[in-house]
Amino acid sequence: MLLQAALFGFIGGLARACVGFTKYRYNNKKIKFKSNAFWFTFAASGMIGLFAGLLVSTNFALALLAGYAGTDLIENIYKIKKKTKVMI
Repeated sequence: MLLQAALFGFIGGLARACVGFTKYRYNNKKIKFKSNAFWFTFAASGMIGLFAGLLVSTNFALALLAGYAGTDLIENIYKIKKKTKVMI
């Protein structure tokens, strides 16, 4: 179950990277393509998506969306937890 949620989150992160790359290439046609930067961003987006997918591992569709949202989701969960001041 967790492995599948992580996979769906990873796929969501990769989708986000592809959308970002497409938007970048569409807006910056004169800038030279940097393959190292692309692969780093692609891998980082996937890993962030994997982590976000694990945070919502109860539903695979939600894990996919969480992977796409990535750092936005993680940042907002942190802010919510910080406001509630959970004591351990």
